[in-house]
Amino acid sequence: MSEVQGQSPFRGGHEPREAATDTTQTFGHDSDLSFIPFGVELSDVELEAIGALPQGAALLIVRSGPTAGARYLVDTDVTTIGRHPDADIFFDDVTVSRRHAEIQRTEGVFELIDQRSLNGSYLEGERVDRGVLTNGAELRIGKFRMNFFSSPADVASSAA
Repeated sequence: MSEVQGQSPFRGGHEPREAATDTTQTFGHDSDLSFIPFGVELSDVELEAIGALPQGAALLIVRSGPTAGARYLVDTDVTTIGRHPDADIFFDDVTVSRRHAEIQRTEGVFELIDQRSLNGSYLEGERVDRGVLTNGAELRIGKFRMNFFSSPADVASSAA
């Protein structure tokens, strides 16, 4: 292929740009992901999974997004959420940052902590840098909306 004087040999006459370091796609302000609570209607299988949680553990149930219906056990002091293959909860979608958020457990209290993600982390429809997760709370990470459920033993002890 011969180069025309003053033009790049690449299509359109432009040099290729260096690959971007982050391929996360952003939501526009008119996103169809506006906050409309799903509620916490649970199937018998989901109720059984929550009932079987050991003390100090929690469960995330994905309500919408590419993996709707998936359940994730949260039973360590730090649970990572993101598009990076090493994330504890891996969401393979461009609306999720590689290292999007963490759920931290400290003395039985779970918190959602955003890791400077591009699209943010949402708790009960509000964008948060950090927020305490309560039983049944709704989270949004990218396209994924999910509910958080604590162990029944933890719910009972916090109510006492």
